[in-house]
Amino acid sequence: MSSGRTRTLHRQGGKAIAYHVIPGKSPGVLFCSGYRSDMNGTKVLAIESWCRARNRAFVRFDYAGHGESEGEFERLTLSDWIGDATAILDTVAEGPQVIVGSSMGAWVMVRLALDRPDRVAGLVGIAAAPDFTEDMMWNVADPQAQAVFLEHKVWRQPSPDGEHETVITLDLIEDGRKHLVLRAPIPVTVPVRLIHGADDRSAPWTASQQLMERLESEDATLTLLKGGHHRLSRPGDIAVLLQTLEALLDQLDAPEDSSARIDARPAR
Repeated sequence: MSSGRTRTLHRQGGKAIAYHVIPGKSPGVLFCSGYRSDMNGTKVLAIESWCRARNRAFVRFDYAGHGESEGEFERLTLSDWIGDATAILDTVAEGPQVIVGSSMGAWVMVRLALDRPDRVAGLVGIAAAPDFTEDMMWNVADPQAQAVFLEHKVWRQPSPDGEHETVITLDLIEDGRKHLVLRAPIPVTVPVRLIHGADDRSAPWTASQQLMERLESEDATLTLLKGGHHRLSRPGDIAVLLQTLEALLDQLDAPEDSSARIDARPAR
C-alpha cells in the first residue's frame, strides 16, 4: 500500500474514515490531528515525507466530520474521534506505534495509550490540549455564558486564531467529561516527548506541563519553543518536531544493552 491515494475505513454506523498509509519499518508512526484540523496539515505532511524517506511505516487519517471523512461535525464528540483513532490503530496500522498527537490529538493519543497499551511504543505531543473541553472551554466561560450555553446547547465564538468560527456543543462538553485524563495519575509508562509553543494562545504550555506531571512514565520531557504559537508550523518548529521524533525512534530501535542481561548459564 502507498499514500498515493486516499483509502477508506467504514466504521460501525456507516461513517467512512479517510486515511493514507505507508508501509515500512516498525515501530510505525500514527498521526492524530487536532480539533477541526485534517490530515493534510503542514506538520503531518512533513512527518509523512520524513517517514517515507526512511522507510518508516506511517498512517494519517481524518476524524469523522473532518477533512475527507464523512460525518456532521456539530453532531460528533470526543467519543467518536477516539473511536475513529482506535479503529485506525486496530485495523490499518500494523505492529507497535509511536503516536504523534497535535492539540486535541494529544488527548486522543493518551486515550489510545491507556486503551491499547500493547500497541503503543511511545508518544509525541504537539501543543497538547488534554481535557480542553473542560479546562479551555467550559471553565473559562463566565456564569452568564454558561447559562446561555445550557439553554441553547450550542456556543459559537471566534477561534483564537481569528480564522474561523469555533462551534461548541453541549454534547461535546458533556461527552468530554467521560475522557478527562488530568484529574489523576495517568498509568502510561512509555517514553513521551511533548513540544509546546511558549506563546500558544489556544492551549497554554502549562497544559503540556500538567500532562507530563500526571504521566507515570519516568521518560517524559517537555520542550518549550520561544515565540511558538499553537500551530507550531514554522520551519524551525518542524525541525524540532522531526529531530524529536527521530531521537525517540532511534531510542526505540536500539537493541537492549547486553551488559544488563542476566547470564543464566550454570557456573563451572
